[in-house]
Amino acid sequence: MIDAVNLTKKFGDVTAVDDLTFHVHEGEVFGFLGPNGAGKTTTVRMLCCLIAKTSGEARIAGYDTANDADSLKIRKIIGFMPENVGLYGELSAYRNLDFYARLYDRTEQQRKESIERLLRLLGLWEKKDLPVGTFSKGMKQKVAIARALVHDPEILFLDEPTANLDPEAAKTVRDFILEQKKEKKTIFLNTHNLDEAQKLCDRIGILKTHLLRTGTPEELKESLWGNKTVIQLDEVTDRIVAAAKQHTSGKVVVDGHRMVIEVINAEKDNPDLVGAIIAAGGRIQFVEGLNPTLEDVYLKTVREEQ
Repeated sequence: MIDAVNLTKKFGDVTAVDDLTFHVHEGEVFGFLGPNGAGKTTTVRMLCCLIAKTSGEARIAGYDTANDADSLKIRKIIGFMPENVGLYGELSAYRNLDFYARLYDRTEQQRKESIERLLRLLGLWEKKDLPVGTFSKGMKQKVAIARALVHDPEILFLDEPTANLDPEAAKTVRDFILEQKKEKKTIFLNTHNLDEAQKLCDRIGILKTHLLRTGTPEELKESLWGNKTVIQLDEVTDRIVAAAKQHTSGKVVVDGHRMVIEVINAEKDNPDLVGAIIAAGGRIQFVEGLNPTLEDVYLKTVREEQ
């Protein structure tokens, strides 16, 4: 649905996006994580035909972003929520959405149904006639999301949709994105929020001008240090360590009364490990998996590039 091949953008001597290649499947939520200045917004602006690429190729639903005729078709099938919402403050929420829906040649009935549905889902229907200029940042953010969806696009680009929102407003926006995910919308999400990426994204790309790593949240976490099992004992003896090594091909690290053991499949390997350690005289206090967080992966990946 979204394809980039060696996509590059330079501003003078500065390379903002360097040689990006990735594919986003139809109905997938794909997230870009990266520090400020990593090229996330620049990438989205190229994909939405708002700025021209320097080199490489980008296609949306098969349409070429560099082709003028195709770019018009792309704009009809995508919705875009920029980092800066850019609403008309003197107009009501309803009139803002109606104005943008008219740009997509939606009929009056289509506009009415779509606007009411979106504002109700976002908890703004009762405030539909109030000027957007009087709204809080969170409320404006919700209107901007509704604007991106008012023409029922196939693909949705969201640039930091919960940035600077209070926890309640951020949760409302995340829940709304999950509703769009259930409707099989293809969603491209830029975010700094690691917890948000974990909850919403099917796959994640870590970006720092160029793409550092891509995968599902679980794949990324596993790539950090694989599967490890932690076994806490009353005492760790040489006999216990030898028994553990006989039942794993990975490393066995002893840290006081704790053993950290690399395993291939925890569900399959742990029962044999536990049985072998008990047979070797071990008194086990607890067994747990050593699971990295997405934050661990992100920080390690970005720091390796510094």
